[in-house]
Amino acid sequence: MFPENIGKRLSIDKTSLSNGELFTIITNKAAIGKKGAIVAMVAGTTAETVIAIIEKIPLKQRNLVTEITLDMARNIGLIAKKSWVNHKSWGGIKYSRYLRQKIGLGKLYRTT
Repeated sequence: MFPENIGKRLSIDKTSLSNGELFTIITNKAAIGKKGAIVAMVAGTTAETVIAIIEKIPLKQRNLVTEITLDMARNIGLIAKKSWVNHKSWGGIKYSRYLRQKIGLGKLYRTT
């Protein structure tokens, strides 16, 4: 965990690094994948596990966040809502554009 890397815009996603082990990665979008990008990398994807780790970051730092981009998995959405309790005041939870496009195209192909 690198709380010093928190910025205004974060991204939360899950990934498998090896042997099917799943990790949740929280990144600072301003770092664009370079030094200072990783805010936290948590073994596992359950909301409870990830929230427990994120809550170790002081609330003052978590309140700096104004936008969170995430995929549409329920557990990832729950992580964002529980860990950044002021999300309603800034309306900053955004779903990944890629996933929105994928869902939209899927619906388009089913209707034609």
